[in-house]
Amino acid sequence: MGGRNIGVAVDFSSCSKAALRWASTNLARSGDQLVLIHVNNSYQNEQGAMHLWEQSGSPLIPLVEFSDPHVTKKYGLSPDKETLEILAQVAHQSGVEVFGKILYGDPTKKVCEAVDLVPLSCLVIGSRGLSTLKRALMGSVSTYVVNHAACPVTVVKENM
Repeated sequence: MGGRNIGVAVDFSSCSKAALRWASTNLARSGDQLVLIHVNNSYQNEQGAMHLWEQSGSPLIPLVEFSDPHVTKKYGLSPDKETLEILAQVAHQSGVEVFGKILYGDPTKKVCEAVDLVPLSCLVIGSRGLSTLKRALMGSVSTYVVNHAACPVTVVKENM
């Protein structure tokens, strides 16, 4: 394993897909591992095996399993078709291994924890471009991660 572990925070929104496309095009190269970091913040309402991974998150899930609805249901996850197509393309064309890592809890803290858990060489995250007022009221995951992650972080705006 000589390549880098490149993390991409995804929530399957258009801005996280923009971050995934950017990382796939501009950062990932043959020999790297692309690790999708997804935080399920509504896991408290779920029952079953995902509670086993409440503290450390899921094991790394290979792309072939990440694309299987039966497997992803076990983790409380349902990736969309467009995200899976982007992942399949980068894996096929770039020689990049793709994995998913599912964490449970507060996205701001769990994305930062993933840096050490995986461990990640760098992290790419999307930004919804909230106004100053909305960011002050709601908080910004990307701002928190930039200020607290223990690795280099790239923030990608949706309209890039």
